[in-house]
Parts: sequence; structure tokens; C-alpha cells
Amino acid sequence: MKKEFRIKKTKEIEKVLNNKKSISNNYFRICIYKNPETSHFRYAISVGKKIGNAVIRNKVKRRIRMLFQKNNKILDKYDFFLIAKAQINDLKYNELEDLFIKTIKKLQKQGEKQ
Repeated sequence: MKKEFRIKKTKEIEKVLNNKKSISNNYFRICIYKNPETSHFRYAISVGKKIGNAVIRNKVKRRIRMLFQKNNKILDKYDFFLIAKAQINDLKYNELEDLFIKTIKKLQKQGEKQ
């Protein structure tokens, strides 16, 4: 994905985290922020050392980046911060994708209500 879709600055990540709109499950936590300044979605990914060695962490990050890339139609002008948990290794890609889509739709409904 292009660089314009990534959130790199710590201040921007903190803005997403401080927004308090998030959903957590056994595999990941997603925080969301409706950003009026951008015309597309942006995302940041955090994969800690508890998940495994560098090879496994990079595999998890590749999978998550692919989820954002494949499902860009449902990700309107939001900023996302996804924090992976250790159990994410237990999921196959298709299961992870289904869970990701359900979680995003639930978060967007929650964001529209407030």
C-alpha cells in the first residue's frame, strides 16, 4: 500500500487511542477515529514480541496489511490502530478476515451513533 495510507507519527496514533472508540477480542484490538482531514482511511499496526520471533511478527503484519488493502471499500475516512494479540497466530487467514470485517462494521456503527 502507498505511504499515504499509513499512520507513522506518534501524535496521530495517540489521537486514535485517546478517542475511546475501540473493540477488543481474543486476537486483536482495533481503535478507530473519524478523521475529517483525510479523504481516505489510514492505519497503524502494532505487533509485540509476545507474538513470536521476527519472522512470525512480520507474517502477522503482512496479513493485517492485506486485510486493510482487500477491504478498503468499507474503511471510509477513518484512522485505525490495530494491536495484535498472541492468539492471532492460531487463526487462518480466512477466519481472520471474517473476524476483521465483522469488527470493523461493528465499530463503524458505534462511531456513527456517537
